[in-house]
Amino acid sequence: MGGSIRTNAAAAMLGVSPNTLRSWERRFGFPEPKRTAGGHRQFDLAEIEALRAAFEETQNISSAVSVARERGAGPASPARLQSAFGRFDEDGANRLMEESLTVRSVERTLEEVLLPTIESMAPALNVAPTPEYGFAWRYATGWMAATQRISPPASRAEGVLVFDASRPGDCEALHAQALELVLRRAGLRTLTLTADSDPSRLSHAIAALDPRAVVLTGKGASLDSLGRLVFTARRVAGDDVAILDYRGAIAHTGSSTVEALPDQPLSARESLLMRLDGRLSTSGGRFVRGPSTAIGL
Repeated sequence: MGGSIRTNAAAAMLGVSPNTLRSWERRFGFPEPKRTAGGHRQFDLAEIEALRAAFEETQNISSAVSVARERGAGPASPARLQSAFGRFDEDGANRLMEESLTVRSVERTLEEVLLPTIESMAPALNVAPTPEYGFAWRYATGWMAATQRISPPASRAEGVLVFDASRPGDCEALHAQALELVLRRAGLRTLTLTADSDPSRLSHAIAALDPRAVVLTGKGASLDSLGRLVFTARRVAGDDVAILDYRGAIAHTGSSTVEALPDQPLSARESLLMRLDGRLSTSGGRFVRGPSTAIGL
């Protein structure tokens, strides 16, 4: 991560006055600025971010300086990204995501950095979300949408239809979006529709996609609603279309022929690709039997 900033900007990032920052420089020799031709201080952005992260952890400037010197900014992590979201720092979040992409794939950045960060900020049940969480959630969905737009075109013939019963602002909505992104990046033709779509008007979309698998995700739809969607998908695409549950779209009440994908997007994608490629073992395979329902799934 490169770049340099002036004293006032560096002090603002650290939440202190410019005079305090200059006193730290004199006392500890860190952060150590360079000087412009006009004599103005220019602080290295990586040093400032490393010091800010360490100071948030230790709440002691002497300890923070020691930590920052030892480890530098460190790799992009959920803790650092959460800190950026907590400051409503979109530029800082962008820098961290770009930093992660230098050492991780898009998929790993999504699964190891972005999604865990949002989940750690999510409100408890029946508790109003914080503004910081709302900012983080919107950033995440925007980042995934932008990444999807620059993904390569489909390279496989198989189609996957996702019915999403999550609600805006929920972590489950991000997981549904993440699944679509990783499936598209694997070359699969993927279409996500809301689970409250009118089944009587779905025939054209299903026929156009001709899906080999239907994935149910989100927890906001009734069994009857899901049943009508599945019935329509099978009527148009054929009875051999696979019906899969991602992250508990169907309440657990017993055994069923509905198969449950793993809960993380990369392992869910691998399981789905195993099925599409005929690599799924009937004994001890990656899929787990899902819950029973009263809708014939």
